[in-house]
Amino acid sequence: MFSLLTYMCSGQRLQRHRVEEIEAVQRELFALFAFCPALTTKILSSGGGGTRHDQNNVAGYCYVDTLLAHRLPKEEEGGQSLTEVEMVSLCTKFLTASVYTTVTALQWIMANPVIQPEVQTKLLNEIITLGDYLFPPEQEEEDLMKMPYLKAVVLEGLRRQPAHFLLSHVATEDTSLDRHRVPVATPVNFSVADVSLDEEVWDRLEEFRTERFMDGGEGVGVDLTGSREITMMSFGVGRRICPSLGLAVLDLEYFVANLVREFEWRMVTDCDNGNNGVNLAERPEFTVTMDRLLRARVARRWFDRTR
Repeated sequence: MFSLLTYMCSGQRLQRHRVEEIEAVQRELFALFAFCPALTTKILSSGGGGTRHDQNNVAGYCYVDTLLAHRLPKEEEGGQSLTEVEMVSLCTKFLTASVYTTVTALQWIMANPVIQPEVQTKLLNEIITLGDYLFPPEQEEEDLMKMPYLKAVVLEGLRRQPAHFLLSHVATEDTSLDRHRVPVATPVNFSVADVSLDEEVWDRLEEFRTERFMDGGEGVGVDLTGSREITMMSFGVGRRICPSLGLAVLDLEYFVANLVREFEWRMVTDCDNGNNGVNLAERPEFTVTMDRLLRARVARRWFDRTR
């Protein structure tokens, strides 16, 4: 995921060790960067990696290009461009907000085909039934549009294990929210988990049930943007909704489809103390992660690719 997002950010396919360096910086020094942006600039700008003259290794237009082209509003900053410190700070936020949230969601989602083999079987059958007879190297984006069960798996994963809290909002003036007084400059947090675990909306809400997003289920036609109604808000809603909603859902569907297509995911049966490798206990970090990372026994599927 870091390789993909650094490519989107910088426009270059960085060498593996460079990606690992950026990952280590993001993981270990994120809190420090909030107070010392100059240090961020020094560490990231001292890297390197991909080469601009290698056209096969460079994206046509990337996030950094948009920052280079951006000009601040004239009425505020005289139309000047972003400084290097501001650009590095924005790139750091881009990577942090994109990578950790997606990786966390992917791990929670993949735990369920391990726990419920029937989910994995249905996913594989959908892949084969909907045009994968020749077994191309990987599922493509257009293939994902034909896979309603895959979408149900991803949506149920996002509903069951949401991010819990969004970034705080601040009241700009004295106001009220659901009959509660909110003074000016007061931070307001929204409990995303409570929304998607509302017993008035969801049946058997503690269970992982893909059927709720299939024909006749209470989640059919769910609106992730919240423009019609708010039954789950994995990406926030309204003007401050996550701008990467579409990309995140596409990433999750793509990775889940290809991981199930290429590998069989089984319970680990030889763990110490009877642990089967799947522990759904939560641990709050930058996102709410598994208390113990997902463990599974993975076996490659051997298809007849000559058919």
